[in-house]
Parts: sequence; C-alpha cells; structure tokens
Amino acid sequence: MARRIDVTGAGGVRLAAWEFADPPKRDPDRAEAEPHAPGVLLLHGLMGRASHWASTARWLAARHRAVALDQRGHGQSDKAAQTAYTREAYVEDAEAAVEQLGLAPVVLIGHAMGALTAWQLAARRPDLVRGLIICDMRASALGAASQREWAEWFRSWPVPFATLADVRKWFGEDDPWVERPNPARGAFYAEVMHECADGWRPVFEPEQMLSSRETWVYDAHWEELAQVQCPTLVVRGLDGELGRAEAQEMVRVLPRGAYAEVTDAGHLAHYDLPVAWRGAVLPFLESLLGD
Repeated sequence: MARRIDVTGAGGVRLAAWEFADPPKRDPDRAEAEPHAPGVLLLHGLMGRASHWASTARWLAARHRAVALDQRGHGQSDKAAQTAYTREAYVEDAEAAVEQLGLAPVVLIGHAMGALTAWQLAARRPDLVRGLIICDMRASALGAASQREWAEWFRSWPVPFATLADVRKWFGEDDPWVERPNPARGAFYAEVMHECADGWRPVFEPEQMLSSRETWVYDAHWEELAQVQCPTLVVRGLDGELGRAEAQEMVRVLPRGAYAEVTDAGHLAHYDLPVAWRGAVLPFLESLLGD
C-alpha cells in the first residue's frame, strides 16, 4: 500500500511522493531509536509517474524505505505553465525529496530522464547518495533531429482516446514507434491517462514534456557521470535505447561503475519484465547493504 507525502520542490512547486511501506516503527520506551531502513528514491522517466515503480518499490520495501516521486509536470505533482522545466529544477526537486523525507544516504534508482536526474544529483551532492542505478539513459547528446522526431510523435497521438482499451491498443500495437506488439507498453501509457469530458487524455502537457526534454538532448553528460563517486550500476534492456558499447563506456567512465543487462527487455525494462529486472539489480543492492 502506498501513501502520499507532499514535498516542496524548487521554486515552491508541490511534488507528490509515494511511500510504499509505513516508516520504520520506533519504540518510545527505548532510550535510543532503532536505525532506520536504508532509503531509496525512485525517479521515473519523461511522461512517467511514480506508479510505474510500484512493482519495484514493493519488493524493495522489505528491506528499504522505498519512495517514488512524481516529478514536476508528471503524475499528481504541479503542472503549472509557468513552472520551470529545467535540469536544475528537476535535480533540486530530487534533492529536496531526499532531504525532506530523511532518505539520506539514499540509493537513487532512475529510468531514462530520471536516471539523468539521479546521476546529476549524485555528482552534485555526494554526501546524500550511497548508490545509484541508471536504467536505459544515454550520456551522449541526442541532437536536434531527435527532438523533432519527438514533436512529430506527440502530434501523431489520436487524442482524445475513446476508451482506455484504445489507449492500450494504440501504444501497444498501432503506434508507428512500436516494432512489434507490446502489451506492457500499452499498459504503461494507460497509467498516464485520465478521463476528460471528451475522452482520455494524458495527465501531462506534451509541450511541457518537450520543454523538459529540450534541456538535455542537445548536450552530452559524460563529465557529470565521471563526477559520480558512489557505486553505480548501469542497466540496459537488450532492445532498449542505450546500446551496449555506450553502456560499457559509461561504466568505464564511472569511478565505481558496474554493468547489467535485462534480456528480452526494451526501454521499459523495469516495467516490461519486473522479475528479470529484479534479478539484474538485486545483487548490486545487496552489495550496498553490506557496505
């Protein structure tokens, strides 16, 4: 069961964080408080939401304090048009969540854009971060052509969708970006839709997603990656967006890098194949507990 905790992010933006277990119990009769469970902050990718981490967070909660964050412009966090959608703002939001929720020293687990936010925070505030898992995020610049493709893709969405079944079918089968039917992808996007008067629409504004993406696609992020001092696991799905050569170069650049693959998974490895994803990351997490 998840409970919502509000966090105040950069510029006063209201962020929704979701804790997937009750905080560790304290015995008022004890003179000293028991050590709290190690904190984990889960950061979704562009267009994602905290609920996409539910499967991961539930098994993490057995030994960790697992919190997933709806980042600005996503999920149930603020989406005001005047809100800044900069890299700095996203990183400051994650920093605020770690500090306000008392998660430090935290393990950061990020997917795509959330992974970039995680490693930028780890580079900036090594005192807050004990470990880092990067899932399917490239360190290389993607360029203007990539941004144009995304803008065209958003325009191709047949919104509003009449039903959630239509959402699942379009994103799982009919979307021109889908190479073969992928029901998990359809389910992933169904989670980011809400019912409006005329049908089902995304809970985010596509223009804000493009603004968020614009702040990282033109730049490479190798320098910040090299500044990450904590143990770091780079994870890729074999059919994801992060190629093996680049992933292995990321591991080489990281001072304490390690590598894992999720066989048969694509970009949404943690969501597509949660059992295989757990198998890929659990040994790394266990090693952190032993530190």
